[in-house]
Amino acid sequence: MKTLFSPVTAGKLQLDHRVVMAPTTRMRTLQGGIPGDLMTEYYRQRASRGGLLIAEATAVSPFANAYEDAPGIFTDEQQAGWQRLVEAVHARGSQIMLQLWHPGRQSLPELSSGRQPIAPSALIARETYGVVKNKQGAYEGKLFPVPRTLELDEIQLLMDELRQAALRARAAGFDGVELHAANGYLPEQFLLDSSNQRTDIYGGSRENRARFLLESVDVLTDVWGPGRVAVRISPSGIYGDMHDSDPAATFRYLAEQLNRSELAYLHIIEPRIVGPEDREAGHYAEPVASRDLRAFYQGKIIAAGGFKPEDAEDILSKNEADLIAFGRLFTSNPDLPERIRNAYPLAAYNREAFFGGDERGYTDFPTYQPLATKPLLV
Repeated sequence: MKTLFSPVTAGKLQLDHRVVMAPTTRMRTLQGGIPGDLMTEYYRQRASRGGLLIAEATAVSPFANAYEDAPGIFTDEQQAGWQRLVEAVHARGSQIMLQLWHPGRQSLPELSSGRQPIAPSALIARETYGVVKNKQGAYEGKLFPVPRTLELDEIQLLMDELRQAALRARAAGFDGVELHAANGYLPEQFLLDSSNQRTDIYGGSRENRARFLLESVDVLTDVWGPGRVAVRISPSGIYGDMHDSDPAATFRYLAEQLNRSELAYLHIIEPRIVGPEDREAGHYAEPVASRDLRAFYQGKIIAAGGFKPEDAEDILSKNEADLIAFGRLFTSNPDLPERIRNAYPLAAYNREAFFGGDERGYTDFPTYQPLATKPLLV
């Protein structure tokens, strides 16, 4: 694991190793989307000296949310909760980015002040679910409704929300912000032609469809300066009923345009196995991933997507990425970098506890304790 544990500079981030904690939604906030003691302990446990954590998807607006008990960054109370969490992470010598999230058409009115979801076009995300609590307090899935088409003059209001979220993240002490432009959320809804049928300057051509995402990056960079802003994309993703007529060309264009933004990194979700029914439906036969986009993007790349430690070392040694983000393995191995470095066994994750709940399957995973060497008998 020589490359995985070599130092790297990503924008303004100076890191001692390349094992990154991926943003994973866990739905463990206090009421009102406020990070509390439980969330703080979770992130504190996973902080490692010289490492990087990417905090989970965090709503930038009270009018856009897909998951009950997901965090936000639009109130003073939320900001204060994040500040306490960031301080705990920094005390362990780690850096932490906040992932800024607007789900667009993947919003539920019940979680968004009763408002109808907004999107570049009034196209529903078919067979895609958010999560709410029922009367008994249990989580249940709920289909997203048909969204409302954004008016042109409303786009600036979204940029203002994003700016305020970035300012709050900076005031809370984060080391930077990551724009969530993957998994069928709002920036990707603008980017792909399956979800964007606009005829104004934000629709039609590939250049116009990328405009919203690139303008969002400009807003964040205006707040944070160069080297402190990142973007997460899913070039082969189909979650949220997403697809594009020419994904390779679309994401290559985007990667080239992001070169001018002086990002900290570009975070790329690697292709997952797609079932036969998806291929038959016309989804991507040829995946677009870090290996492809490396030729078009000149900055640092984080690759994510079900990696095992040996896979991570392999992709780094081939120079297809610069850092590797682990999600599920970090949920059950708070000391994941040390376990990988020392070839300690990895604890199995608890899938049933991924979304919502208490400390069980969240903060109750111990760090690895190697057996003490017995003294020699003389």
